[in-house]
Amino acid sequence: GFWLSPTICTKPGLKAVDLFEACANGQIKALWVISTNPAVSLPDADGVAAAIANVPFVVTSDIMEKTDTNALADVLLPATGWGEKDGTVTNSERRISRQRAFLPAPGDARPDWKIISDVAKRMGFSDAFSYGSSADVFAEYVALDQAASAFPRDLDLSIFADADYAKMVPTQWPRNGARFFANGQYYHPDGKAQMVAVTSPVSLNSRFTLNTGRNRDQWHT
Repeated sequence: GFWLSPTICTKPGLKAVDLFEACANGQIKALWVISTNPAVSLPDADGVAAAIANVPFVVTSDIMEKTDTNALADVLLPATGWGEKDGTVTNSERRISRQRAFLPAPGDARPDWKIISDVAKRMGFSDAFSYGSSADVFAEYVALDQAASAFPRDLDLSIFADADYAKMVPTQWPRNGARFFANGQYYHPDGKAQMVAVTSPVSLNSRFTLNTGRNRDQWHT
């Protein structure tokens, strides 16, 4: 979820847990939750539900009508499901695949990019959200990567610069079969990897220990 602002942010936004703490203390005035159910899935779910209820204006985009989070929303925007979407997906080995819809969008459901674009246009940002299809969104993604090529980072979508979006086959960036960090250099000032030793904060002195499997920035409904 995120809140709407008339200007582009100049620093990173709040992480999930911090965001709902800001909702609870009144900092967030409008909240848009997209394709997730934080009133169930986040730690301290009751506290998160109370935080969402504290926000004056709440919007949700979802494929389900009835969820715990949707029950707290002022506006529910129907989104398309997996089989109704056209776009791309990226897996954990950096392989981008074209996803083609095999079902029509039901009722008033729209893809996420279309919902966001339509809202942005109503807010006066039509020039920046003039996408006509998912292909336009992907083209901007590739162009953004090219514009940031001078900065040290791992993302490299140059292989897709001249790709035929309609016929695109699953492709791994930066190149199929290329091994990451094969030259022994990492994206740190000294070029070296940074190994971090982690100690569990959980005390095992008690007889039973409950492990929810949740970390601050990782959760599942």
